[in-house]
Amino acid sequence: MPIKIQSELPVKEILERENIFVMDENRALHQDIRPIQILILNLMPLKEETELQLLRSLSNTPLQVDVSFMAVESHEAKNTSMSHLNKFYQTFPEIKEKKFDGMIITGAPVEQMEYEEVDYWEELTRIMDWSNTHVTSTIYLCWAAQAGLYYHYGLKKRKLPKKMFGLYWHKVLNRKIPLVRGFDDMFLAPHSRHTEVPMEDIRACKELTILAESEEAGLFLAMAEGGRKIFVMGHPEYDRITLDGEYKRDKEKGLPIELPVNYYQDDNPQVRPLLMWRAHGNNLYTNWLNYYVYQVTPYDMVGTPF
Repeated sequence: MPIKIQSELPVKEILERENIFVMDENRALHQDIRPIQILILNLMPLKEETELQLLRSLSNTPLQVDVSFMAVESHEAKNTSMSHLNKFYQTFPEIKEKKFDGMIITGAPVEQMEYEEVDYWEELTRIMDWSNTHVTSTIYLCWAAQAGLYYHYGLKKRKLPKKMFGLYWHKVLNRKIPLVRGFDDMFLAPHSRHTEVPMEDIRACKELTILAESEEAGLFLAMAEGGRKIFVMGHPEYDRITLDGEYKRDKEKGLPIELPVNYYQDDNPQVRPLLMWRAHGNNLYTNWLNYYVYQVTPYDMVGTPF
């Protein structure tokens, strides 16, 4: 089944060129199916790039997925046009009376700031509280994972001596849990961050179940409340050239940046990177939609307590 999005969303044409089945509102109305309602709180500055990455990741499922986008009110977007935001995004006051099967909160380039210094922190905490009663399962990505672990469980982050940047090997734990069903024993996944939540603190938190970790990169995947909250410390949704773009951008700005590890063949940034993580990334999102969203929400969510 397809992803259902607004008919004029710019990334729709790219998805169709990639043979991803995309359905607009008009066609969806003719199908007697309740689509899975997914809300994406997009905190990334390049919102259209993140839209494309996440829509690709959500497309590998037989379910009909109806995606809505939300932006925070308390931060002025500088890299996305107001016309795009006004047309395709909603704000928290506009959706707070609705219920959603699932939500994804993206990362954000604010990890070196204290949480309380982020201009939309108070708004984000209201949204996280709201998700406890209005969303069946929420995925927190990268910085949002750190923010969620801090807000919900008091786990503090620490600054790394250098950026965790590249592809890292992870091992699967708790294999019987459906979220990692179909994963290989070891898999690669992208990371791009300057901070981490120490593994010893995560292991000491009784509410968390660790599902995948790396000797080098630390936590990749954990969950709480039976999958109501899922924390992904890396970026399984990244495209082939996302890390390449970040590396070359920082080099051009003269920022201290090393080659992303395990990414370029022979560490040659002139060679097109191999795509070695998409299968596990797609599997993660498919498992989430099936086992933690679709299987546990009723046909009619109106009036349904979570």
